[in-house]
Amino acid sequence: MNDLTQTLLPPHTDTRTIRVTGGHRLEGTASVQGSKNVALHLCAAAQLADTPITLVGIPGILDTHVCAEILSRTGTPAKITSDRFEVAPASDWRPVVPDQPGGRIRATPVMAAGLLARAGQVRFPLPGGDAFTHRLIDRHLAAMEAAGATLSVTASHVEARLPASGPVPFAVDVMTQKWGPSLGATVTAMLLAARARGTSTILNPNSEPEVLATAALLAAGGVDITWQGATALHITGTDRVTGGTVDIPPDRLEATTLALACAITGGAVHLSNVPVATFPAALVTMLDDCGIELVPQDDGTLARSPGGPRPVQTATVSATCSDVQPQLTAYLTQAPGTSRIEERIYTARDSHVAPLRAFGAAVTSDGSAITVHGPSPLTAARVAGEDIRAVAALVIAALAAEGTSSVQGVYHLQRGYDNLLSKLATMGAELEVIQE
Repeated sequence: MNDLTQTLLPPHTDTRTIRVTGGHRLEGTASVQGSKNVALHLCAAAQLADTPITLVGIPGILDTHVCAEILSRTGTPAKITSDRFEVAPASDWRPVVPDQPGGRIRATPVMAAGLLARAGQVRFPLPGGDAFTHRLIDRHLAAMEAAGATLSVTASHVEARLPASGPVPFAVDVMTQKWGPSLGATVTAMLLAARARGTSTILNPNSEPEVLATAALLAAGGVDITWQGATALHITGTDRVTGGTVDIPPDRLEATTLALACAITGGAVHLSNVPVATFPAALVTMLDDCGIELVPQDDGTLARSPGGPRPVQTATVSATCSDVQPQLTAYLTQAPGTSRIEERIYTARDSHVAPLRAFGAAVTSDGSAITVHGPSPLTAARVAGEDIRAVAALVIAALAAEGTSSVQGVYHLQRGYDNLLSKLATMGAELEVIQE
């Protein structure tokens, strides 16, 4: 089964359904794809390179194909060949990010920042991506303005223009009012600072793996980067950034999704290319609290739940864990007792709650908090997900449900997962994608 149909059609044209027959124990080995979120930010950073750059381990998902299209249509030749994202230096900047595909992904402001740093100007649509809550781009715009850009913002587009000399050294605070340090805005500021003539300071920078990977790429290319603990990031720009070959790390979100999918069926998975040490500490703690062990095995990790799901009194979802919160919620429907999940990144992330109730789950949401009473006997349902992780959560629930379920949202799943369904099928899941 090949999960990815090579198409950039909008989601409303996708009439495919995942048909899942639950009740099968999943067990086996899976190789985890390259990190989606790291890949998108490195695609944006690749625009800064003055020599060719290749990202190895690129996941074959819709979002990376969107990035390749944005780069190519704005002047930076990019192509995906197998698991390689190959970028050549631009020779003719076209600093207008098209509405399609620019409005398809969340990383559009970061892509635009790389283009602004090189071309001196950019026009881009407001970002798309998952729509489970309203997410502002004010910190991205603050970074652009701090770097010397004059901004024009409408209800649908942003235009930014730098002085003829390019970005100026600047200081900007990327802390948001509600959600902590902005990951995307940290990278936006880094890309602008990398081309400024002087030293810039990013206050309260995010330090998630996506940021660290971008910093490593820029540092390898000749940009001087100094961390001042968690309080500041100092970047001294350069007129020339060299390229090279960069490996994309395994996707911690797919690894966790696979672990939860197997564990809810009473099975286990050997994640062959993901050492335990590469899991962020907060994610390891969260999984341990709900009964999932991560055990070193060969060069990877064995994820198992020997005692079955455990309820969590309060699971605080940080930036590292937010993109596995829906999948965790599905898993906790089988834990005996009451679990409470507090989302600390978004004001609301509960688009999966109502569909889980359709399976028979006792789950409710109140603002940023989700409560799960379990274990609930799940029965087949016809449901739909409207974002990447919500669809993954519904597939996990369907694996544990009695009967055959239908899950709509293949387009959204393919934005973040390359061959997730194939991997589940290899480990014993009974599922297929049908055209309705």
